[in-house]
Amino acid sequence: MAFTGSEGLVLLAGRILFGVVLAFMGLNHFMQREQMTGYAEYKGLPAPGFSVIASGVVLIAGGLAVVAGVYPVVGAVALAGFLLISAVTMHDFWAVPEDDQQDEMTAFLKNLVMAGGALVVAAVGTQSWAYSIGIGLF
Repeated sequence: MAFTGSEGLVLLAGRILFGVVLAFMGLNHFMQREQMTGYAEYKGLPAPGFSVIASGVVLIAGGLAVVAGVYPVVGAVALAGFLLISAVTMHDFWAVPEDDQQDEMTAFLKNLVMAGGALVVAAVGTQSWAYSIGIGLF
């Protein structure tokens, strides 16, 4: 099944909203590198500086892959993996002081929702998309 016509336009709008936001989040990993590295260090991540840079690359590359339709399944699966790992390691609401629990739970749930969206993109990424470059493994 190919996504063309009105469903192709809806898919394009969703890809843009989803992918651009994630790519922008990745860009912030570079623009706010010092602050994010400090937070990653506080959370106990090994190699926090490298982790911030690597996660920024995943977010930018994965977001742009979804928007452009270039290896969208690979990009979406990478995003889902990062978001799930990030939810558990960076937003562990169950292990923070009570004053911080709500903020961390919100961030945790946000990551889960976006990981779910990335998996949906991966599932439809095997189909032909209108308004995409159309390079992929499937």
